[in-house]
Amino acid sequence: MKMIYGVKDKPKFGQLIVFAFQQLLAIMAATIAVPMIVNSTTGSQMSTSAALFGAGVGTLVYVAFTKAKSPVFLGSSFAFLGSMAAAFGGGVAVGLGYVGLIIGAILAGLVYVVIAIIVKAVGVKWVSKIMPAVVIGPTVAIIGLSLAGNAIGDLGATDAKFADASPYTVYASIFCGLVTLAVTMLCSVYGKKMGKLIPFIIGILAGYAAASVLYIIAEVTGFADIKVIDYSALTKLFENISVNSFIALPDFTFLKAFGSVGQITPGYIGTIAVGFIPVAFVVFAEHIADHKNLSSIIEHDLLEDPGLSRTLLGDGVGSMVGAFFGGCPNTTYGESVGCVAITKNASVATIVCTAIEAIIISFIAPFVAFLSTIPSCVMGGVCIALYGFIAVSGLKMLQKVDLDDNRNLFTASVILIAGVGGMVLKFGQVTITEVACALILGILTNVMLGRKKKEDK
Repeated sequence: MKMIYGVKDKPKFGQLIVFAFQQLLAIMAATIAVPMIVNSTTGSQMSTSAALFGAGVGTLVYVAFTKAKSPVFLGSSFAFLGSMAAAFGGGVAVGLGYVGLIIGAILAGLVYVVIAIIVKAVGVKWVSKIMPAVVIGPTVAIIGLSLAGNAIGDLGATDAKFADASPYTVYASIFCGLVTLAVTMLCSVYGKKMGKLIPFIIGILAGYAAASVLYIIAEVTGFADIKVIDYSALTKLFENISVNSFIALPDFTFLKAFGSVGQITPGYIGTIAVGFIPVAFVVFAEHIADHKNLSSIIEHDLLEDPGLSRTLLGDGVGSMVGAFFGGCPNTTYGESVGCVAITKNASVATIVCTAIEAIIISFIAPFVAFLSTIPSCVMGGVCIALYGFIAVSGLKMLQKVDLDDNRNLFTASVILIAGVGGMVLKFGQVTITEVACALILGILTNVMLGRKKKEDK
């Protein structure tokens, strides 16, 4: 895939700011969703602004470890949701829960560090042997397909939405989401150079405008069912205008944990270890899939240069640092990879600028409030394209695979069905996601049938 901006290219300063903001929009919803979900399930008060700050700092750490050769943003990891909930579980004091988040992120990051040391010693050829294209391609496709439900759910086009909300609200949501998707696609395909580079910004603005028009119509006619946008976050902010309402220090996790360190017990550390360490191995598999996918997009093998050991160290240490500030262990984001693929902008300078913007914005309350008013249906329209590109890029890896060979056919089939079917395994607090289950089954199938292949020769 020919990039408009390569990994080492540096767009002009003005363009860089805009490109980075587009990346930020692509990863924003998911990054702040993790602390919001933990808050709703545990009663904690994790800060979305702090999570955004942590993601930005973690990404800068990742870029440093990978020698500015891998164009991807690190955001809050959904894989650790159960682990994070465990940190606050069992009547644990709130402050100690935040200590648990930091300890858990450190333990999970150390798993990456240990694996990175092993990879540095033995090399990465074993990765290609146990995860050839017939395994990694369908797995990457599953990463995109497993997120499809989130995109359609945000769009509002599900049976549950029709059952719970007014049909007119659902129709309005679908309309705004499809406007966003249509404008994004038209800009990407028919736009001039700048239009091709920022289709998501233009699409989101179009969807936001459509939702605002419906809001005005609803206000004039009194037909509230077509309101799909909520401006309350902005109106509350401007009710009492002050310096603090514009510039606010995020509630960093390490500040909330301060003073509770003395309450740590061996049993609590054991609970955290059991909750975080196994999940780190699961996310490791997704780490490889993401970097294989990104490698195919930019046509440069990131597992060789800067090397899997460096990407693992960047991901692991970046996750530790990010959690220290924001509480959420980080991981490479498929939304970021999709944005690179669609816009054909692989500039690491853009990723660095995105991280800096995330850090700055986390202090600016009005901006955070504005971003929170973007309707979920608008982001759903964008995510249809983002997640779809991830799925298709995985399927493209199968183009050179001989699917007339039943060995390859069975391997790909097992991965796709296990992943699309949502196969999940739970062992206490540890959840092996559908992506990890599909990848493990695919590896086992490929190894088992690979022996037969040798006998045939």
